[in-house]
Amino acid sequence: MTDEELVVEFALTRLDNPGLDLEEIAALVVRRVGHDRMLDFASHTLAARGELRGAAFPAAVEHVLRVLLTLRGPVD
Repeated sequence: MTDEELVVEFALTRLDNPGLDLEEIAALVVRRVGHDRMLDFASHTLAARGELRGAAFPAAVEHVLRVLLTLRGPVD
């Protein structure tokens, strides 16, 4: 899944759940994309941190947030 596809998935999930905060939406995205994609997301986060082990679900959620916030750009 490309970063752009991930942002679209996040946006669609946010439209379906407007009352949730960003982390809760990211968690829903991770649940929607399935186990294999969750592990892929988690591996990206753990590699960025330089860690060999970690909890998969929170690391996957962090990856979704990291991609989203990176593509949003800096806040003025």
